[in-house]
Amino acid sequence: MHNISVLGAGTWGIALARLLVNNNHHVTVWSPSAEKAALLAATHRHPRFEDVLLPQEMTFTNDLRTACVGQDLIVMAVSSVYVRSVSQQLTPFLEPQQVIVDVAKGIEADSLLSMSQVIASEITARPELSDLKIVALSGPTHAEEVIKDLPSAIVSACQDLAAAKLVQQIFSNDVMRVYVNQDVRGVELCGAMKNIIALGSGLASGLGYGDNARAAIITRGMAEISRLGLAMGCQPQTFLGLAGMGDLIVTATSKHSRNFNCGLLIGQGVPAQQAIEQVGMVVEGVNALPAAMQLLTSYQVEMPIAQALNAIVHKGAHPEEIAGQLMQRHQKAEYDPGY
Repeated sequence: MHNISVLGAGTWGIALARLLVNNNHHVTVWSPSAEKAALLAATHRHPRFEDVLLPQEMTFTNDLRTACVGQDLIVMAVSSVYVRSVSQQLTPFLEPQQVIVDVAKGIEADSLLSMSQVIASEITARPELSDLKIVALSGPTHAEEVIKDLPSAIVSACQDLAAAKLVQQIFSNDVMRVYVNQDVRGVELCGAMKNIIALGSGLASGLGYGDNARAAIITRGMAEISRLGLAMGCQPQTFLGLAGMGDLIVTATSKHSRNFNCGLLIGQGVPAQQAIEQVGMVVEGVNALPAAMQLLTSYQVEMPIAQALNAIVHKGAHPEEIAGQLMQRHQKAEYDPGY
C-alpha cells in the first residue's frame, strides 16, 4: 500500500483517486476550494459523477501541506494553466524520496515547457529535490469511462525506467493496463497537441461535414504532431502508440471530449469564447494553441490544421472559409518531409 495525494478534484483527478483506492492505496484528494473539499467529504459524490458513490476510504482536504507531507506519490491533476502556480505552492512541502505523477496535458506558452518540465523548473528552488522523479501519465482515458471501470490503457513515461515501472505497478489493475515509455517529451507533446486536432474534428462535424473529413483531420493532424515531434527529437514510435494516435482518436471522436464538443459548437456558429463557456470545463486545445504557434515557428514546421484553428479561435476567422483554404492548399506528396 502506498500513500498517495491527488492534487485536483476535477473529473480526471477523482476518477484516478477512485482507481487508486480500489488498488488498495491510501488516497487524499486536494482541492483549492474549502467548500468543494467539504462537499466531497460529506457526500462522497462528485457533481459530474452523481451516480457514482466514491469510496469511503478516500479523504479530502484543501490544505496543501496536509496533502503533500508523508506521501509516497503526488498526482498533479490540475488543469495545465494551474500547474505552475500549484507547483510553486507545493514545493516547500515536497520530500526527496517522493514521486510526482503528472496527468495534466499541455505546453506552457512562452516558456514552451511541457507540464513535467514546468514542475521540474519550480522544484529546483530546493536543490535537495534534484533527484525527485517526475512521471508523465498520458493516454486515451476519458474520466467518464475510467470512473465506471471500463477497460482502458495508458502510458507511464519517465527517462528513469524504475520510476516509470513503479507508477505502472501502482496504477495497473484488471481494467487499467499501463505501459512504460522513456520518450517523455514525445508522450507529453502528443497529450497537448491532440487536443488541438480534436477541436478541428469537432468543428468539421459542426459544419456538417462527414466521417471522411474527420478521418482526414485526425490522420493529417497526427502528421502535423509527429512532424513537430520529430523536429524536437522525439521517438517516431511514440506517435503511433497510446499517447499518440490512441489519445488523438478518443479525443477527436468521443462524446466525452470537451475539445471535440467545443469545436462542434464553433462549427455550428457559436463564438469561440461562448463555446468554451457552454462546455463548462477547461478546453485544453484552446489553451495549447499559443504554444503550438510558437513551436511551429521555432522549429520551422508546417502545421496547417493547427494554424487554421488558431485563426478561427483567436482571430475570429470564419470556419467555412478556413476549411476551403485548407482544401485548396497546393498539392503535395503524402510522405514528403515538407508536407
